[in-house]
Amino acid sequence: MKVFIYVLMALTLGLTVFNLSQVDYNNATMEGNSGLALICSLLSLCALFILLIFNTAKRIDEKTRN
Repeated sequence: MKVFIYVLMALTLGLTVFNLSQVDYNNATMEGNSGLALICSLLSLCALFILLIFNTAKRIDEKTRN
């Protein structure tokens, strides 16, 4: 389970970097694909934080069981 969570974290981090590379920073209105890439990068960061919280909860659970 630990390896699976770390793989998911790496995938979400890669997805965030990919989406941030798709954003057109010269366009201040963030219309079209640039806005969509920004929203997707924010969503993938949220997913990363959820995985980090889940990983921390699993570590706390393992320590309390021992």
